[in-house]
Amino acid sequence: MQEKNIPLLDCPVDFLIGDASGKIMNEYGRFPCKIACGVYAFMVRGNAKATINITHVDFRENDLLFLEPGSFLLIHEFSEDALVYYVLFSASFLDKHTFVNNHLNFMPVQLNRCLVHIKEDRADLIRSLYDVLLKAANCKPSALSTEKMIHVYNLFRTAYSDIARSEEDTAYLVRDRKTEIYQSFCQLVMKNYQRLHHVGQYAELMHVTLPHLCSTIRQASGRTAGDIIEEAILTDAKAQLKLTSLPIKEIALSLGFDNVAFFNRFFKQHIGLTPKIYRNTND
Repeated sequence: MQEKNIPLLDCPVDFLIGDASGKIMNEYGRFPCKIACGVYAFMVRGNAKATINITHVDFRENDLLFLEPGSFLLIHEFSEDALVYYVLFSASFLDKHTFVNNHLNFMPVQLNRCLVHIKEDRADLIRSLYDVLLKAANCKPSALSTEKMIHVYNLFRTAYSDIARSEEDTAYLVRDRKTEIYQSFCQLVMKNYQRLHHVGQYAELMHVTLPHLCSTIRQASGRTAGDIIEEAILTDAKAQLKLTSLPIKEIALSLGFDNVAFFNRFFKQHIGLTPKIYRNTND
């Protein structure tokens, strides 16, 4: 039976706590993957480059990363000396244990706020927290359980959210109207790129003029609004081509292309390969 959706990278158990070297992380960098689980990570040392959804990010020592379920992740490069601590919460864990009434639900995180750099004194506390969790997870028998991890999840969610809101700790807070419009545009693109391909459609949704939106996006990001929409479409297309056996026609339809020939031209224009050839390459 053919897969009908992109298979999401999920945690095989309710939660997973561990660390990963740069060498291991580089093995995940061949093409975009879609994440089903909730990911909290901390860069202990080294640096890395990645794309999260349609935002290019540079990781460095003492960076915190939060990936909400449904995020696209493409790893470009991790330095050889890199070390990352991580805590994963599976999709089933989140489905069963995140309720509005106990404040454990994932709060929407703005696209530019998934990565936060923190100062050394607070970084020491985060490192200590991960160290304790690693020891608790690795002892025999494990000192952790699903019930206890509900509280850990709440702790991480609250801590990351508080840090992301702190102006002194992050370079990704909304600082002016241009940045606010850019972030709102990116969020709208990630919600609608499968059916809305034209910048004018987003200007209408945002109640701004097309020239104003285009100039604002370029000033805030250095990219055109059209480039951002195209990147979202291509990220999804590459993930589907590599991670599913769906016919190319179905992929084209899922991305809002009525004509598979037009999709083929669009993809080749930007990637340099037809969808079929791209699917069959090892890269």
